[in-house]
Amino acid sequence: MIALIDCNSFYASCELVFRPDLAGRPVVVLSNNDGCIIAANKEAKALTHIPMFEPVFKIKKQLLEHNVVFFSSNYTLYGEMSKRVINILKTFSPRVEIYSIDESFLDLSTIPEESLEAYSHLIKDTIFKHTGLPVGVGVAKTKVLSKLANRIAKKVETNNHVCIINTEKQRIEALKWCAIKDVWGVGRKHSERILKIGAASAYDFTKVPLAWVRKEMTVVGERTWRELRGEPAMEFVVNVKKKKAIGTAKSFGKKLKNLDIIEEACSYYVGEVTEVLRAQQSCASAINVSITTNYHSNRDKQYSNSITVQLNTPTNDTFLLIKEAKKALHLIYRSGYVYKKVGVNLLGIIPEDYVQANLFEAPSASKSKLTKVVDSLNIKYGKSKVSSALVGTRIKEWELIKEERSPRYTTQWKELLILKSK
Repeated sequence: MIALIDCNSFYASCELVFRPDLAGRPVVVLSNNDGCIIAANKEAKALTHIPMFEPVFKIKKQLLEHNVVFFSSNYTLYGEMSKRVINILKTFSPRVEIYSIDESFLDLSTIPEESLEAYSHLIKDTIFKHTGLPVGVGVAKTKVLSKLANRIAKKVETNNHVCIINTEKQRIEALKWCAIKDVWGVGRKHSERILKIGAASAYDFTKVPLAWVRKEMTVVGERTWRELRGEPAMEFVVNVKKKKAIGTAKSFGKKLKNLDIIEEACSYYVGEVTEVLRAQQSCASAINVSITTNYHSNRDKQYSNSITVQLNTPTNDTFLLIKEAKKALHLIYRSGYVYKKVGVNLLGIIPEDYVQANLFEAPSASKSKLTKVVDSLNIKYGKSKVSSALVGTRIKEWELIKEERSPRYTTQWKELLILKSK
């Protein structure tokens, strides 16, 4: 049996853990640059006139009128809370597949069927006791069915956030309850195609001939079809696969004209992605740099461009990659525009051990030692405490808007939660 553990309204729940005074009030979390709503607790979701992903400037009046509390996204906090949940899950099973920041699959094949419900409640209660985060637990024979069980656990109140599908009767009831559009792995276009042949529920879909599924939905659709029928068709991935591309593209807090400030932001982002690259012991063979104006503006001239630079030798050296990124940025930058975003992507990623040195370049042991020292210092003292001088000191002129960001309670000494006794 496989369990899917899903944190409820994860980002909003993380904020509420450290702000119990907000219990019962609608809480939302905003995207980068405080652009739109990306997460909401149940009280905020109940305000149906405040849609998800709506630009905040359009609905800020309604938010204030309904006493909604909004937070800027605090990914450092959310990532740390996610790690705590995963560490707890590993005490319940040696096989954990991390699906996303707030979802994980758990192998419960060694747990007797008669103990599954009690064990699932124990998982849920333990996570809440040690983190304060509410979770839903869905258990079934396949991943897709466990995803469906999790949905039922959260949507049907009588389940108390736990749902077990371990009999044929329970499987059929669950499939009939679930609309085809809500099946994990069935996108909008496929759901429309399935509806046209008269299959409105997940149960109806399992009765569709396999030949039609293979023709119209390829092998991916076939896996979903088989999993809904109780046939395991998806691999349980314990070891996280190394990323084949690593990148980031973030909007500036304000529009920028000056190339030198854009260079600083670009250099900072290169530093971020190369830390991830080194963490998985890989090197990049190429770097892509992109730049764009604000396409939502009706007044500004529009321009965007990107360029990919092939490296002579694959590397994970931050300083070398910043140097190449700056060259690329100079090639695509055009004066006379106001820019909203710069992006960097590391491509052609290979393991460190696979790198073949260039005949005309001698490998530098000192550079390798330098990056290791920088990484160790940043791990010990905090993100980007030590960085290339090319990053500059004007981060406030380009960084994301995060006026409502909560403290990073779990990772910054200066932002730890302070308890006061009366």
